[in-house]
Amino acid sequence: MIAIRAIQENDAECFLRLCKILDGETAFMMLEPGERQTTVQEQRERIERILSQDNQIIFVAEEDNHLVGYVAAFGGSYQRNRHCAYLVAGILRSHAGQGLGTRLFQEVDAWAQRQGLRRLELTVMTHNLAGLALYRKMGFEVEGVKRNSLMVGNEPVDEFYMGKLLE
Repeated sequence: MIAIRAIQENDAECFLRLCKILDGETAFMMLEPGERQTTVQEQRERIERILSQDNQIIFVAEEDNHLVGYVAAFGGSYQRNRHCAYLVAGILRSHAGQGLGTRLFQEVDAWAQRQGLRRLELTVMTHNLAGLALYRKMGFEVEGVKRNSLMVGNEPVDEFYMGKLLE
């Protein structure tokens, strides 16, 4: 059984391990394999900072004491954008296609509603068809294209900028 819960400071080492695995498993994450140089202490401090803000959170998916996925919401720092949160998500390949992404996004959506947020946003590589399908299913709409926004394997890659307004 996979449990979805808010991250805790003592998850730092497991969360960092999850992120490093994701960096190596997929080219859809921001960092290249081996590029993440964060220490466990730095990760713990980042988690503490996130949890100290009312418009930021990380939800993790845990199975048998191992983290297998996450969705993070980073709210704006200023009065004019505090109502918005930028999302980042990752799910281990072994757990993809099992509804875990839907569960994580439902959790972050419910949290955002409780926090009074009015907008969620994210970017996705235009060729990430599984990600696009999930985000559309969860109510996100393409708002624009960031052309050549990333270099993946020495090739320019476009991203869609997607948003969802909350009621």
